Amino acid sequence: MTISTEEMLWAMGIAVLLGGSLAFLFWKQRQEAKRGKSQNRPNTSNMPAQTSSVTPFQLQLQAYERLILLSERIALPSLVNRLNSQGLSSREMQGLLAETIRQEFDHNITQQIYVSQEAWDAVKNLKEQNIFIINQVASFLPPDSTATDLSKSLLEMIVQNPKASLHAVVAEVLSYEAKKVLNTR
Repeated sequence: MTISTEEMLWAMGIAVLLGGSLAFLFWKQRQEAKRGKSQNRPNTSNMPAQTSSVTPFQLQLQAYERLILLSERIALPSLVNRLNSQGLSSREMQGLLAETIRQEFDHNITQQIYVSQEAWDAVKNLKEQNIFIINQVASFLPPDSTATDLSKSLLEMIVQNPKASLHAVVAEVLSYEAKKVLNTR
């Protein structure tokens, strides 16, 4: 009921490749932020206070908060624990996991208005990578396997190779950007 070492290595290799691309985006973003700090910021101390109850600044911070929450909710360990459905086949569980990721993502799709393109791409990559990993691990299981078999295989893969999961990197990117927004105010 478990997947072979070769299959696991193949799936982890693809996940690491996706993780590397996200790490590169994060590095690129930090380099741009360093360049931005060297430029002068306008003095906002003499500007009048905003009269609206919710400022664009607050909306931007809320968007980062929601996307960090999204990255945690669609992290594979969180999903497996939250959706541990007894009595389902592995194929049914595969569909349930993928559909839950899509619904969570769709529910937060408007947040892209308030965050950088790099941050939004990181969240999209996390969604795509997690669905890919679920589908890959499920494809290696026998047709008569259960939801529990799929859940165990997913968790084993994450434990064996923690770098295969991008959710920690995505959360770090989002947190970094939120702090950058705070510092520009």
